[in-house]
Amino acid sequence: MAAEQTLQEQIIQKAWEDAEFKKQLLADPKAAVKEAFGIDIPDSIEVEVVEETANKYYFVLPQNPSDISNDGDSDGAAWQ
Repeated sequence: MAAEQTLQEQIIQKAWEDAEFKKQLLADPKAAVKEAFGIDIPDSIEVEVVEETANKYYFVLPQNPSDISNDGDSDGAAWQ
């Protein structure tokens, strides 16, 4: 995988290519990411993985940037 890919892109690519990883990702995202990429997602971060289908799409509304702390103490930033 190319170094310039984001972690999200790498996870999606792996899920498309590896059925077992996809199954684990849907069941236990934190464990799947830890096992496949060696990245610990902090306990304070909740991760939910859902799969789009031909008839069901998801629109993710990101957190408003003005609501994000700029003090560098965000757990979420550590694994994005």
